[in-house]
Amino acid sequence: STAVYFSLNPPTSAAIIAEAKTEIQSLYCSDTTPWLIGYSGGKDSTAVLQLVWMALADLEPASLIKPVFVLTTDTLVENPIVAQWVNLSLSRVKTAAEEQALPFKPHLATPSVVDSFWVNLMGKGYPAPRHKFRWCTERMKINPTTRFIRELVSKEGEAIIVLGARRAESASRAARIAKYDAKAVREHLSPHNDLPAALVYKPIVDWLNDDVWVFLMSYPNPWGHDNKSLMTMYRS
Repeated sequence: STAVYFSLNPPTSAAIIAEAKTEIQSLYCSDTTPWLIGYSGGKDSTAVLQLVWMALADLEPASLIKPVFVLTTDTLVENPIVAQWVNLSLSRVKTAAEEQALPFKPHLATPSVVDSFWVNLMGKGYPAPRHKFRWCTERMKINPTTRFIRELVSKEGEAIIVLGARRAESASRAARIAKYDAKAVREHLSPHNDLPAALVYKPIVDWLNDDVWVFLMSYPNPWGHDNKSLMTMYRS
């Protein structure tokens, strides 16, 4: 079927956000499976974390029954400005979650020594990463994330991964989303492509690029980071 995208124009934005929050609250309270939000500090993952935060903040304390891990992967060779931005945001998430008695638990994952950039580039003699040989992506980004999720699944039996994936990002992304949505085992939850005990939830899957920015500019960041500075960083 053809995806129908909406726009968060002023007359409907509040209703759309309210509906999204209700959906998040319903899914969160439906079982005891821990959640994990993939957070890069970019606009999409910020929008997802903020939306989930707003939804859980409206629940009664007794309903906050399970942790929501906020997982960021630092490759250790990130742009220093971006790395500083993300690290400060994670610090504020931790402080604000404790102050507001919310179940968000930030975690920063890093690659193992053998998978690190300089060990592979200088120690093993790998060429610099390029489009047709991006050896760094799996070793430095995917593996640390997968390791943390596997540890969580091993302990809890299952995990729900909350992502900022959107159909409108690209045709290939839309095709991948459609492929896994066709295998959904529960409403709004699709299987993870590599982890059989993990399910994926995409609360902003039908948002357009402008929708994300309108949301971030219209609602204050609940953990005290500055969304306007995020837009400035994108522009520069």
